Amino acid sequence: MAEIMNKVEERVTKLTKRGIVAEFKEFVNRGNVVDVAVAFVMGAAFKTVVDSFAGSDKSPGILGGLIGAIFGGQQPDFSKKVVSINGSDIPLGAFATASMNFFFVALVLFAVVKLYNRLRDKEVTEDGSPALSTNELLAEIRDELKKARAGQAE
Repeated sequence: MAEIMNKVEERVTKLTKRGIVAEFKEFVNRGNVVDVAVAFVMGAAFKTVVDSFAGSDKSPGILGGLIGAIFGGQQPDFSKKVVSINGSDIPLGAFATASMNFFFVALVLFAVVKLYNRLRDKEVTEDGSPALSTNELLAEIRDELKKARAGQAE
């Protein structure tokens, strides 16, 4: 028990002697922070793609253009539609436009993720055989370890 306490005390002493710069460097180099930063930047870039598809305040986007083409050149814009109750304007039209944009963008993203998952599941190894799933790989490792232990016991 004393040995464990000494190890814990030793590690705590090392942590307290390190400076805040070293702790921050360890935090950043952990990997998760870098992954989140990359995801954030990619998300910001992806927002421009979504805006060009779904439209924004300034342009109808691809979706608005397609709907306009279907309905004879009129692009739907409900953003100016409001309901007045007791002199207060409730912008239900803007909510309807945003909801439709969300629905159609979510539908497209669903299709993209579904396609990506289908392609990822069809990965093959260099010899042409299908790639093993994580569970299959872990089962193979387990079986090999069992064989190795059985061979040592004999």
